[in-house]
Amino acid sequence: MRKGEALTSKWSDFDLARGVWTKPSHHTKQKRTEYVPLSGQALALLEQLPKEDEYLFPGRAGGYLKDLKGPWAKVCELAELSGVRIHDLRHSFASHLVSSGVSLPIVGKLLGHTQPQTTARYAHLADNPVREAANQFPVVIGSR
Repeated sequence: MRKGEALTSKWSDFDLARGVWTKPSHHTKQKRTEYVPLSGQALALLEQLPKEDEYLFPGRAGGYLKDLKGPWAKVCELAELSGVRIHDLRHSFASHLVSSGVSLPIVGKLLGHTQPQTTARYAHLADNPVREAANQFPVVIGSR
């Protein structure tokens, strides 16, 4: 997700029973409604959060939390990270999925990309899974 999509998300956008987050078009970069399947870990985390406000991340003066600079700085301090931007999480998410063999169209769907070339910048990371698949061929032939 993009930071703005997270900050403006409302509890009504989440169907925890179905495990889907519906991102309204007016909050997405492409101005399209997106339906995002939630992982088991995400669902477990969401179920633990207090639902005292309409926003997932409520602000102190009403509405939604407008900025993550303070909370992100604290996370980085506790994790002993330096030079890590919050957007780096999105890139790392995609990079790890591609490196583990998840197809670019699936990664693109999870990132909300509408153009394959946007996701294609992660293609170089898929070399190792492709190499592993190529290395399986002698094993397959040898077993015949």
